Amino acid sequence: MTLTKSKYYFEALDNYPYSLPDCLEALNYALSYDPEDADSLCLMGRIYSEMLIDYEKAKLYFEEAMQCDVTNLNTPKYYIKCLLDNEDLQEAEKLINYSLKIKGIDKMTLWFYRSLLSEKRGSFPNALKFLTEAEKYCFSSHSLDVVKDRKKFIKSKMPKKKSKNKKETK
Repeated sequence: MTLTKSKYYFEALDNYPYSLPDCLEALNYALSYDPEDADSLCLMGRIYSEMLIDYEKAKLYFEEAMQCDVTNLNTPKYYIKCLLDNEDLQEAEKLINYSLKIKGIDKMTLWFYRSLLSEKRGSFPNALKFLTEAEKYCFSSHSLDVVKDRKKFIKSKMPKKKSKNKKETK
């Protein structure tokens, strides 16, 4: 990142999501300096995904960001969330599996999203299994609380097992 491009990217990031006009202005400047900057493209994807709820347009920005820098640590987690929100479950699964191999990436978030993917598919036992995996990568009490709360929530959605009545003998 050049100094000027970095300045505009950080200005855009600082304004997101509270002042979208200022964010977009700075982001457009950053992209004019380097149209292949993965972080700037990722932020543009986030704007389309999280603010405008235009998942198809967001996916284009995320895909471009991934093509420009396949080892970027920011892009996969936001791209995966976009895919899950848009119900592109197979694409999300592929990206999660790929992203887990990136050195230094936030594996807790990726396992959390893998759990969410299983939950969306209706596989609650698998969702719990992936949350257990996410717990291994929790390095703060907050992230551990989030995972534990999600486990409780999923367990509450699971069908209750019927207990077998004991046979009465006469």
